[in-house]
This record gives sequence, C-alpha cells and structure tokens, in this order.
Amino acid sequence: MSIRERLSGNEAVAYAMKQINPDVMGAYPITPSTEIPQYFSAYVDNGEVDTEFIAVESEHSAMSTCIGAEAAGCRAISATSSCGLCYMTEMLYVAASDRLPITLAVSCRALSGPININNDHSDAMGVRDTGWLMLFAETNQEAYDNYLQAMRIAEAVSLPIMICQDGFITSHAIENIELVETDKVRAFVGEYKPAHYLLNKDEPMAVGAYATPVYYMEAKRQQAQAMMDAKDVIRKVGAEFAEMTGRSYGLIEKYMMDDAEIAIVIMGSSAGTAKEAIKQLRARGVKAGLVKVRSFRPFPSEDIAEALSGVKAFAVMDKDDSFNAHCGPMYAEVTSSLYAAGVSGPKGVSYIYGLGGRDVRVESIERVFNELEDIAATGNAGETYRYLEVRE
Repeated sequence: MSIRERLSGNEAVAYAMKQINPDVMGAYPITPSTEIPQYFSAYVDNGEVDTEFIAVESEHSAMSTCIGAEAAGCRAISATSSCGLCYMTEMLYVAASDRLPITLAVSCRALSGPININNDHSDAMGVRDTGWLMLFAETNQEAYDNYLQAMRIAEAVSLPIMICQDGFITSHAIENIELVETDKVRAFVGEYKPAHYLLNKDEPMAVGAYATPVYYMEAKRQQAQAMMDAKDVIRKVGAEFAEMTGRSYGLIEKYMMDDAEIAIVIMGSSAGTAKEAIKQLRARGVKAGLVKVRSFRPFPSEDIAEALSGVKAFAVMDKDDSFNAHCGPMYAEVTSSLYAAGVSGPKGVSYIYGLGGRDVRVESIERVFNELEDIAATGNAGETYRYLEVRE
C-alpha cells in the first residue's frame, strides 16, 4: 500500500535517493537544488543509508567524483542547478562518452546574465547535446516517480541520466504525494551489476582512454545507438512502474488530443497551467489539446509526429531561447520530427515564455490558443518566432 505524504519536489527526490540507497554521492550546493544533498546528507549522518557522501569544492569536482565512483562499479548520484550544471559541462561529456549511468537531479534555473535565480530551462537546454538522457517532471509526484525509474533506464543502456524539475516551482512547493514502499523500490530498481568496472581484478581495463580517429566515430555511433535504444527502455520501465503504482509514464503525455484541432507542446510544470486553460477552452467548445514532453533526450520524434498529425495548428512552448534568430530549442526538434515523418499539414509557431521566472498564467496560455485559432482559420502562421508576454 502506498504511503501518502506532503513533500517538496526536492525532498521527494532526496527521499527517492534514500530508498534506492546508492553507493556514492558527490555534491556541491547551488540554489535551488541545495536541499537535495542537504536532506540526503542527513540520511547519511543518521545511518539511514550506506552511501559515501563526498562534499567537494565545485560542481566540476562533484561530477568528477561520480565518474570515478561509477567507473569503479558503484552507483553514483549528484544534484545541481543553473551555473553549477554549466560548470559540470566538461565532465558531463566525459560521463556520457565513458558510458557511465550516473543519476543527476537538476532543479532547473535560469542562467546569468543578467543574474537571476528563478526558473526556466536554459541550464538543462544548454547541455542537451552532452549525451545524457533527460526526463522532465510536471509535478512533485512525477519528479519522485522519474527518479525511481531513472537508474533502471540509465543502466539498461549505459548512459547517464538527468531528472529535471522546475526550480522553486516544484522543487520548493509542497504537494500531496504517494510514495512507494521502500522494499518495493529496492526490488524495482534492483542491484547494479556492471559488466565492466575498474575494480574487477579479473578484467584489467582503462576508462577514458584517448581515442584516435580510427576509433572515435565508432564510439560516438555506439552512444547514438544507446540513445535510440533508450526509447523502448523508457516505455518498458514506465509500463512496469504502472503495474506497481498505477501511475503510467511514456515518452510523452497526450491531453485531450483525440479530437484536437489546435495544440501546444510543452515541458515541465507549466503543463499544469496549460491543462487548466484547455479545460476552460473546451467548456467553450474550442478543440484544444496538449502534448507534454517527458523525455527530451531521447527526443520522442515518432510520438510527437503521431500526436500532431491531425491538428491544424500548434505552438511549441520553450522556456529557453537558442538565440538562433528563428526558434526555441524544442520547436526545432518538433518541426524536424514532423518533417522526417512526412507530416506537412499543421502550421507551427515557436513561443519563448517564462524566462527568468516570468509568470505564465491560464490567461497567457489562452492567448496562445486564441492565436492558434486564427492560424487554423486562415492557414497563415505569420511570424513564427514569438515571445509571450514580453514588454517589446
């Protein structure tokens, strides 16, 4: 029977860590993820876990610690945000290319400058091509559930994984949550049994060796294959999790999309606001729908193309800007997915919203849908690169 609790997203993730009982945590504090190692270090101090907690002098060192531990055959974890994730970037590439399934909790926060400590997705999007798996959560419950599934997914394909939630919005807000019993968590996650690791005396090996041009491309091709393979693994682990908890997860979530004529694609906590707007629009007879991206890496291209194939117009909501002068990062992924699948009917618009913690309200989302109605009626998308609720 599940355990009912009231927890912040940060505390829920720390509690999931405690239930899994990993071997090593390398950690350095940064707002708004600081609470995660803070809570977890208390579990270590109280003897509730067997984890070796290593407090380091920087985020770069935190990830280096995890790389060393995971390469040795341990389960290694960390948590960070914003500039801390940037500081880890060099080692993120190393972790992925060395195929080390480290689990990293990210409480997403804007990047400087100007200096800002509020939520957007610029930190996670800034490292989106480092080779890490990336799952995003809408709610505290999803942050907890994603973390419980993360190690199974990462270890199955030998890639590291980020569990992303929205800083201060889910990381600090307290919500009702259902926890899984610890014995069930341990059985679900299982033990880590790496095929190759440094402390295996029967198999001398090196990790992070220099790759000449003769080998480098083959290593990258194997990484790419692992990322592709992860799609089926995420679905499989999500189905098993549903059997255990009744809460089902795939690569995306479709909300009122069966007969939708206009839709938005969105990621993170703002999906909840968008769902409320859609309820109100539906009550007025507007056939609005939503596609929530849970897995940004691997990107669910086939699922997105199928979900949007029947709509007349769609908007992709990016809580980050690529500064490429024409669209946000997720819009580029969505439109390339439609092109690859041969879906040419829907008209698309890229919206940049919520930067630096700018509020997104039900009325904000309704404004987007109103503009989509005009596009659907006229067939003219107009300016496809738009900022939502900005003082021009």
